[in-house]
Amino acid sequence: QYHGSVYGWIPAKRGFLKPVGEWNYQEVIADGDHITVKLNGTVILDGNLREATKNSPPEHIPASLLYEKGPIVVLGHNSVVKFRNIRVKERTK
Repeated sequence: QYHGSVYGWIPAKRGFLKPVGEWNYQEVIADGDHITVKLNGTVILDGNLREATKNSPPEHIPASLLYEKGPIVVLGHNSVVKFRNIRVKERTK
């Protein structure tokens, strides 16, 4: 699992993080089941949740993966993670 992945389901491309100590810019777009992640101007993930889970038994798919509403969680594993200028907005059609 790498930065920007849909954990356990859709892997993100690697190699686009800035060096430690520099700020990264990330944009996550969730449009229904379609997820796009842009990191420092490069699309590192472009996938569909239903497509990614279509061959998995329903009992292996966490219900929260397909929620249409709910909390947004950003985190790191065993290291200091800092965030700034976080904005959340609804997409207008």
